[in-house]
Amino acid sequence: MAKINENYSKLPGNYLFSEIARRIQAYQANHPEADIIRLGIGDVTQPLVPAVIDAFHRGVTEMGHAETFRGYGPEQGYDFLIEKIIENDFKPLGVHLDMDEVFISDGAKCDTGNIQEIFSQDSIIAVTDPVYPVYVDSNVMAGRSGALGPDGRYERIVYLACTEANGLKPDLPKVPVDLIYLCFPNNPTGMTLKKDELKVWVDYARANRAVILFDAAYEAFIQEPDIPHSIYEIEGAKEVAIEFRSFSKTAGFTGTRCAYTVVPKTVMAYDSAGKAHSLNKLWLRRQTTKFNGVSYPIQVAAAAVYSPEGQAQIKAVIDYYMTNARIIREGLTQAGFKVYGGVNAPYIWLKTPDHLSSWEFFDKLLSEVQVVGTPGAGFGPSGEGYFRLTAFGSRENTERAMERIRSLKL
Repeated sequence: MAKINENYSKLPGNYLFSEIARRIQAYQANHPEADIIRLGIGDVTQPLVPAVIDAFHRGVTEMGHAETFRGYGPEQGYDFLIEKIIENDFKPLGVHLDMDEVFISDGAKCDTGNIQEIFSQDSIIAVTDPVYPVYVDSNVMAGRSGALGPDGRYERIVYLACTEANGLKPDLPKVPVDLIYLCFPNNPTGMTLKKDELKVWVDYARANRAVILFDAAYEAFIQEPDIPHSIYEIEGAKEVAIEFRSFSKTAGFTGTRCAYTVVPKTVMAYDSAGKAHSLNKLWLRRQTTKFNGVSYPIQVAAAAVYSPEGQAQIKAVIDYYMTNARIIREGLTQAGFKVYGGVNAPYIWLKTPDHLSSWEFFDKLLSEVQVVGTPGAGFGPSGEGYFRLTAFGSRENTERAMERIRSLKL
């Protein structure tokens, strides 16, 4: 008799974005004429830039000729892309990385979900609350969570509440933890940490032999000069941190899939006897066993991101989205909402009006002004009473959405 992994039964009934899609579909069925503006899921709308498309074509063409055809590539990525990443994303920050410390993948979502496999099942994890759902759900599936309590929290997960009381920035855990998920610039709140604030976490991890899983998928959207782009800008971070980066939002690769994860050889975890093991070796073993690499044309396209033309073109796209973020932030503020984020990140986090729940406000926006966002409750218990909008829409739809929201009867 085949048996299921019963940890899956501990998950909520619907994945957040599946539930959003279900509600939109139901509304459209009853209102087929509705012009719905979607500022919910963080999917980009601007096309791949010309430098990337040209490189993509070149890579595909090479695959069509025997002398340049490539079969299986290295699971951890081609050297030509890894070299570009180190030279452009880390060297200017004063961060030294070896080639075998960078792993190319098909998405930060995949890597942040899969990284837990190399850690003990009895590891205690800490997550910011609200939080990107994949961090929690992947650990629930692996059996680390315990039961889901009536307050929406799992009994074996440590939640680091990010509320108005602490400026939406997490406090250090009050109980011992092994793994700490941090995402900055943050999804969903759009908040950031300065170097001295991030150093507190690095120091904690070093003192407690914990590992920080640092999601930096939105670092390219940072606008202010005093915000670190990498956790490795902090002294000692290469001893305790794994960093995740993505081309999805930075360069529009949501439909083509390319990202990378940095696992320094100096990051250690321990076996039951207390012996240290390099997580770099464990992640390499995991990837070479379960992952067959990103396609050659995709990696050629990703490398073009770092060309002079690619850098200029992608900066223009990021500026486009951050202008959208400013339009949303200013529009919501003018409409009387309390707003966070939208300065160093493409996400705007707002407090729902009149004590409406997150899902009540979702339904109100959809039914009254046909605008879709993401209920904060979907990101964790501390997200209740908040709502996320993204800056990844078109300029026209962003402006139209703000006009509609300003007309909303509150």
